[in-house]
Amino acid sequence: MKQLLFSIIIALGLSSAPASAGGGIYKWVDDNGNVHFSDKPPSEGKASEVKVRINSYTSPQITASPYSGRSENTASDKQVVLYSTRWCGYCKKARNYFQKNNIAFTEYDVETTEKGKRDYRALGGSSVPIIMVGDKRLNGFSAAAFERIY
Repeated sequence: MKQLLFSIIIALGLSSAPASAGGGIYKWVDDNGNVHFSDKPPSEGKASEVKVRINSYTSPQITASPYSGRSENTASDKQVVLYSTRWCGYCKKARNYFQKNNIAFTEYDVETTEKGKRDYRALGGSSVPIIMVGDKRLNGFSAAAFERIY
């Protein structure tokens, strides 16, 4: 709170005094340890002149990205992984849907492949299919649910 009040006082002081006919801003610390700023140096003690710099920051120029018009995760960039079994009807529906719609996917059988078994356990799987689209997960399969995460 003190710092905010101090900042407001400094800002008002700087804006109301038109550079005091070329004078500077002085900073000093009194005997009680309080910091003071003024356009006049103290009558007693040492003060240092503060160099006030005008904020001349300019934002960087925005240029068109070579990827303009594409989101970071476009559908073609998303990796689809299907964890399935051969006997699962919904796994078959998902597989057929991906093939019919030319969606590239990698399939792991959770009963017959080591990677499938390992990933299924790591995912905490309790049913199939599990479909991963990037880091998004779909348990089971419906075309509408898949389209929401794809």
